[in-house]
Amino acid sequence: MTNTGPTGTDVVLAAQTLGTTVRTTPLEESPRLSAKFGQPVLLKREDIQVGRSYKVRGAYNFIATMEPREAANGVVCASAGNHAQGVAFACNEKQIHGTIFIPSTTPRQKRSRIADIGGDWVTLKIAGSTFDECSIEAVAYAKEHDAVYIHPFDDARTIAGQGTVVKELFEQAAQSPRSVIVPIGGGGLVAGTLAWVKQFHPSVKVIGVEPAGAASMTAALEAGAPQTLTEIDNFADGTAVARAGDITFQIVRDLIDEIVVVPEGAICTEMLELYQVEGIITEPAGALAVAALDYIDDLPAGPVACIVTGGNNDVSRYDDIVERSMIHEGLRHYFLVTFPQEPGALRGFLDDVLADGEDIIQFEYTKKNNRETGPALVGIEIDDPSHLDGLLERMEASNLEIEKLEPNSPAFAFVL
Repeated sequence: MTNTGPTGTDVVLAAQTLGTTVRTTPLEESPRLSAKFGQPVLLKREDIQVGRSYKVRGAYNFIATMEPREAANGVVCASAGNHAQGVAFACNEKQIHGTIFIPSTTPRQKRSRIADIGGDWVTLKIAGSTFDECSIEAVAYAKEHDAVYIHPFDDARTIAGQGTVVKELFEQAAQSPRSVIVPIGGGGLVAGTLAWVKQFHPSVKVIGVEPAGAASMTAALEAGAPQTLTEIDNFADGTAVARAGDITFQIVRDLIDEIVVVPEGAICTEMLELYQVEGIITEPAGALAVAALDYIDDLPAGPVACIVTGGNNDVSRYDDIVERSMIHEGLRHYFLVTFPQEPGALRGFLDDVLADGEDIIQFEYTKKNNRETGPALVGIEIDDPSHLDGLLERMEASNLEIEKLEPNSPAFAFVL
């Protein structure tokens, strides 16, 4: 295996290296999704893998295949959380010291898990606010201490380990999937999937999926080389990578069938559906593959496999998840309303503008002295997206100055 990328055979060897060290995670059909899309939808449950993420596969394969001289000064990694847990697990198993860098945006739940999994064999360091900033410091630290940097996605050993997910999936399926949907962050999982699938099942369609706020692989394909995005949305932290890998880009460029981009709000909606119907707790990146089903125009007939990549979601994030989902579904809308500073102004708004099934879910108003009017931020929840036009018409007919805040506007940052 070279760092020009692994082959499907390298994925087979990685599976042998992993052996029974990691879990064989279930492959389950979702009756809800199968009925919705009219074909069997299979969920590969890496959310219940060791460390609650597939990332342990690549990290363990990398560390387990190192030469003793390589491991002498320990290993270093940078991660938004899941790769860090995989490295922590491998370090504890192999009794190799690891220094793990994570960005400040990593959820508290992931930080605690990294420390618990690694025990005395890992040291945790916080650096930067994104994976890419964190990675720069981790690489510098590795060079300074002559330690091995365990790349989370852009190394052939990591990629081969990640590819064992799809090999295992095909071995479990009663009927071979005709398509596989794979989340993309830096590209390690999709590259490993492509290496194995295109060698052993070349007719199977592999579809990658990125969050709209961090579509670095799409940007790379459009430009012909990896590009560094100037701004990313860290919400789907497991895939919030500003620059796709060099090795992973080459594999994706040559072998991928399709890539779709999914809005963060749609990811949130699917996270809630998975939890409420299937009882599956996913992190945002873990719901990406399932959320992508609504965005794929030409899905081959037959079973489709979605890789549920991780389940490390902090419960404190659910308010934000519900909010993003409701906005995406068109059920929550926000307005700046300028009220006259006189008795009965709010009552007039309630009586003349709001209808049945429309509720105020946020109201922030500050009275201004010596002013005839005062602004308020008003959030309104409606029971059906189609009712928005009627609400806007009643607003237009009122004597109030009302501005709708659009989700892509700078002012909307005050809401989310």
